[in-house]
Amino acid sequence: MSNPLMASNRDDPLLLLSSHHPSSASSPIAVSESDSYLLDASQIGSASGSFQNDGFLGGGYDSGLINEAEYGFSRPDFRQGPLVGTVELYERHVFLCYKNPQVWPPRIEAAEFDRLPRLLAAALAARKPDMKRQTRLTICEGRDGTETSNGDVLIFPDMIRYRRLTHFDVDTFVEEVLVKDGEWLPGSPEALRGWYIFVCCHGTRDRRCGVCGPSVISKFKNEIESRGLQGKVSVSPCSHIGGHKYAGNVIIFGPNMKKEVTGHWYGYVMPEDVPLLLEQHIGKGEIVDFLWRGQMGLSEEDQKKSQELRFQVNGGTTMDRSTKESARVNEGSAGTCASQVEGTGCCQVNGGFSCCQKSVSQEKRLDPDSTDIPANSTSGKNKSSKKQVSRNNSGKGTGPRKVCSMPTWYESWEREDTYTALAVISAAMSVAFAYRCYKQLS
Repeated sequence: MSNPLMASNRDDPLLLLSSHHPSSASSPIAVSESDSYLLDASQIGSASGSFQNDGFLGGGYDSGLINEAEYGFSRPDFRQGPLVGTVELYERHVFLCYKNPQVWPPRIEAAEFDRLPRLLAAALAARKPDMKRQTRLTICEGRDGTETSNGDVLIFPDMIRYRRLTHFDVDTFVEEVLVKDGEWLPGSPEALRGWYIFVCCHGTRDRRCGVCGPSVISKFKNEIESRGLQGKVSVSPCSHIGGHKYAGNVIIFGPNMKKEVTGHWYGYVMPEDVPLLLEQHIGKGEIVDFLWRGQMGLSEEDQKKSQELRFQVNGGTTMDRSTKESARVNEGSAGTCASQVEGTGCCQVNGGFSCCQKSVSQEKRLDPDSTDIPANSTSGKNKSSKKQVSRNNSGKGTGPRKVCSMPTWYESWEREDTYTALAVISAAMSVAFAYRCYKQLS
């Protein structure tokens, strides 16, 4: 197998192709109890119960060649390139739940893979000219007997699930649901609720995703459980989504303030960044810009303009501010307000003064079934935050980070020179009063 690092950094996704009335509702994907995709790389292709090409992934994927320094978060190219505007324009995302990263070949649409994903990819490609919305197909983990059984199809931003698609149904499903925007009669669409997170763990496509993805998934699961968010927030490994160089790659689907479902892409995500994504993006509806790649439904140019607009509205941003904000969020220092009322940004210490400013975010979620994300201050988090601060100070993490507004020059002047100005005014008034008294006595 050829070295994935020699491939283009902007590999094409699995497929990029040019309203429903759900009859029932279901909770987010249940976190699977068995983390089979976290097995050592040497076990790839030998999982029990896998399909006919179990041995397909065995060659050329020696665990001895996979290491953190070369493919993980310490790799030379980590956080060395801009993120914003790296998501190709598309309007609908289809996820087919099918097996797990252990048995996904480098190209899921390849002839040697199972019939269902292969035929679905072919049908989408054939009907591309007839679709009203540009549609992307990705594979996510499927486990029979769970909320994401093999053959289940999740569709965003429609927020619906169809159960148990088979290779016999592919053509009818694509015609009725994705071409005609109708319903697949043999199935019963279920409404999806909550937040859905997908992390690329497609190690056979690129080793960076194979190394970084599982650790990000594991951190998400731990945080979801410790914060009591089961049934509200789900996380699942997925196949290649484009941009291996940005691993860990994360997509988050959920409602904004208009109750419209949006899909936001994040790159260069480390396990230490997971609490921030839960608290800021899901808990407050605020985009974490230093990790933000772009958004479903926006062109690459519009993604850049969207970020620039947020910076302008919030008073601008710089790399120095980004690094300081990283330390503030992760360490949770004494000058930090962990959470405030809806519509209020964070507090931070700046030059000895505490500033609490109103945050004007383009993506602000307002949902009656909102998910409150409590701060989770554990010793483990403190340790991981120190690593994050160290990495930021080392020069990596070059993208701008914008979580809350920084003070303007006027506010800085006001804080620093108020006492000086008052002292000058008081002195002048004292001289004037003394002179007036002298005139009256004389």
